[in-house]
Amino acid sequence: MKAAVLYEVNTPLVVEDVELEDPKRGEVLVKVAAAGVCHSDLSFMEGRWKIAIPLVMGHEGAGIVEKVGEGVTSVKPGDHVIFSWVASCGVCRNCSRGKPYLCSNTPLSTMKDGTSRFKKGDVQLFHQTGISSFSEYTVVHETSIVKIREDMPLDKAALVSCGVLTGVSAVVNAAKVELGSSVAVFGCGGVGLNVIQGAKMVGATKIIAVDRLDNKLEMAKEFGATHVVNATTEDAVARIKEITGSGADYAFEVVGMPEVVAQAFDSTDAAGMTVMVGMPPLRAPLTINTLGLFLGKTLKGAYFGSAHFRTEMPALVDLYMEGRLKLDELITCTYPLAEINDAFEAMKRGEVARSIIKF
Repeated sequence: MKAAVLYEVNTPLVVEDVELEDPKRGEVLVKVAAAGVCHSDLSFMEGRWKIAIPLVMGHEGAGIVEKVGEGVTSVKPGDHVIFSWVASCGVCRNCSRGKPYLCSNTPLSTMKDGTSRFKKGDVQLFHQTGISSFSEYTVVHETSIVKIREDMPLDKAALVSCGVLTGVSAVVNAAKVELGSSVAVFGCGGVGLNVIQGAKMVGATKIIAVDRLDNKLEMAKEFGATHVVNATTEDAVARIKEITGSGADYAFEVVGMPEVVAQAFDSTDAAGMTVMVGMPPLRAPLTINTLGLFLGKTLKGAYFGSAHFRTEMPALVDLYMEGRLKLDELITCTYPLAEINDAFEAMKRGEVARSIIKF
């Protein structure tokens, strides 16, 4: 069985044969159909976020249940599922108070019992966020998958696993963007395009896309941006204030850079809200204009988009099947697993909205 393994940070992934144990109690064996190539993966690969290695990579994807372990009741062999890298337990403090996206029992590099199901010879391989979707098969906990309708194309469903859900939910749940609002989106990659798409869905009237690459800004128009700003050639904050009159009602930072968070914060009107969606370097400091806070501005984070994924993933699938959610347009390139490093290089060059590894 082939999988993509990270042995050292800042080195290419190694696609090789690995062994996979059967699922234990509460676990599920999934045949992976497709996996999304996400910038969050790159944060682990380049060491901006620390994780145990050697590691079978991947956290976004979809597949078909092959086998279930003892006690599994929510799915059965043959079911189509989407992975969730947040494995909501339903009983911890955050889950109990309606914040499943902050579940404190979600593993970072193992299964829920602290062990691994992957190995290469005598070497144990860790799981990325309990998922490891860059593998032909994977074992996940029952709480890490969501069953979906079987007529949904699995390569499109894979995108719902992280990028689409994170972007749309940041608009709907974290910001609660109101009808007629103005929205600025800093960063037009896969997640940023879905923030734009989400803002359009809820009725924002001015949606301003900010990026440094013209090809990304062209994509942003396709997903609903009414205005675009190239931050290389224009002062993004000044341009947003010119377009809106006084500043955006909502700004979303979808890059993961503290200096861009500060820009997004400065671009909002008094009492405006800035939502940090991008994955920042671990413990990176942030400097903002405190006068803005004094004037009633809000700065908040949206981990996993503040998503209620068990209900929202199937809802997004339904919206796609009804022609009300763009997914096909997100997929710029499709790669076999053997070319996964090419997919990451294309991402770093800014050439894609989203790439898919298709098995």
